[in-house]
Amino acid sequence: MSDTPKTVKILRFHPEKCDGGRGCEKACSQVHFKTDEGRDKSAIHILKDKNGEYKLHVCDQRGLCLDICPVGALNRRKSGVVFLDKNVCIGCQACVGFCPIGAMRKSDARIEPFKCISCGACVRACPNGALELVVVNIDDIKQVVYHKQGVDK
Repeated sequence: MSDTPKTVKILRFHPEKCDGGRGCEKACSQVHFKTDEGRDKSAIHILKDKNGEYKLHVCDQRGLCLDICPVGALNRRKSGVVFLDKNVCIGCQACVGFCPIGAMRKSDARIEPFKCISCGACVRACPNGALELVVVNIDDIKQVVYHKQGVDK
């Protein structure tokens, strides 16, 4: 299919520039929930490991979840981003339980899960430039669980 996306923007993290202020998380929760609460309403999480170093925990757009949704609410957009269609989602949480890196998020604020959509709000919110959106080839990152790999049904 000729309109199959070839590239996708993913987040790249520069931990040496991160100050742990979590403005990125607040910006993300503004996108998903119209609040600046961050944490549980953010698709991006900044974590501190046992050595005191910051780590990024976010969807990597590999697409492992694409075929797990029983109603086809997950698809890869023209931009290459794996996207959850809230109008199709039934809130079964199969994708949340399936996500091997735990990047499909669940909030008590609504029935549908949510995830990073590579919108760049977190990048713009970081005062230190610890985050950037970079373009990668989907073929270099995607992983297939089932044979369909998100093909329209």
